[in-house]
Amino acid sequence: MTDEHDTGSSPLARTHAAAASTQPWADEAPTALLVLANGTVIEGRGAGATGSAVGEVCFNTAMTGYQEILTDPSYAGQIITFTFPHIGNVGANTEDIETSNLAASSGVKGCVLRTSITAPSNWRAAQDLDSWLKARDIIAITGVDTRALTALIRENGMQNAVIAHSPDGVFDIDALKREAAAWSGMVGLDLAKDVTCGQSYTWDETSWRWGEGYGRQEAPRFHVVAIDFGLKRNILRELATVGCKITVVPADTSAEAILARKPDGVFVSNGPGDPAATGKYAVPELEKIIDSGVPTFGICLGHQMLGRALGAETAKMHQGHHGANHPVKDFETHKVEITSMNHGFAVTRESLPETVTETHTSLFDGSNAGLKVKDKPVFSVQYHPEASPGPQDSHYLFTRFVELMAARKTS
Repeated sequence: MTDEHDTGSSPLARTHAAAASTQPWADEAPTALLVLANGTVIEGRGAGATGSAVGEVCFNTAMTGYQEILTDPSYAGQIITFTFPHIGNVGANTEDIETSNLAASSGVKGCVLRTSITAPSNWRAAQDLDSWLKARDIIAITGVDTRALTALIRENGMQNAVIAHSPDGVFDIDALKREAAAWSGMVGLDLAKDVTCGQSYTWDETSWRWGEGYGRQEAPRFHVVAIDFGLKRNILRELATVGCKITVVPADTSAEAILARKPDGVFVSNGPGDPAATGKYAVPELEKIIDSGVPTFGICLGHQMLGRALGAETAKMHQGHHGANHPVKDFETHKVEITSMNHGFAVTRESLPETVTETHTSLFDGSNAGLKVKDKPVFSVQYHPEASPGPQDSHYLFTRFVELMAARKTS
């Protein structure tokens, strides 16, 4: 029986005892770092793959489609900062992967997130984002003030950096700073060779429909050869949907080999890196394709390299365009379309030759966003008309490409 004066066993006494044994407040040790080339160290919590990777930090303003973004080969060599805070809520699945080869890496080096990754809540989820990132060898850092990092990029340009994840919180910060400072950056890098296909293949899958999934093009009207500088799957689907059978060829395929397939049209794809570097081997072949008179349609990196093949110049942008809300004006229709963009280089308007007409411009910064050749069936846009993620305002461009092929067939 307990003595009523034995305060050591009373509820109040036990509370005081527990308080006395509590450790002082301590911040959770960071398990991930983002180390900028200027020496700035940003701490956070690690997710996804472990280890470290060097790349260029950009920001993406899309509110949806993180899985499509992280598998877009155009992001090879980059660390993506998502301005939307909640990334991972709908998990991941096999249908939303954009790399043409499902097993291939997109080349993305890492991602920066505001909030921790939560358990998925979506009927299409087959996997949580954290385990998906691990499987694709993508490092993530969470708990970062992404608005502040975005402001830094807007003011100072895209940053070279190292992203590192170590569950035990042990980092050699000086070594990471040296690695970030020593990285050469995107200028002069040919990254298309790292993400292109290893051999040619055909494609007939059409766009996704509610309740049906993806379809098949069983009665194509046209044969398109798509040059893979970093192709997204939805580009191929949109081409198939408007009546094309597609043959995909590697980035270094010669014009002679492409034209030997007797295509009705040639598609020059998106991709990562510096168009001047990739253009060393691609531009001479594109010049031959343009001279052949075959209808040619290019996007993103393909737009930049077609521009170079026509005599224009390209330049590195201050912060690039990355997101699904970019307004573009079409000078031919006088309409404004909201587009999906992902590029760090641009065609310089002043360098466009007289044989080329500017067709589109960005309403964010006035940079060139489209061109066409005056006397040949060749046109291109700087943005991603297939979106994924993004709006569908630009799907008309695939129809425009088909109309050019139909006109040539008729003539």
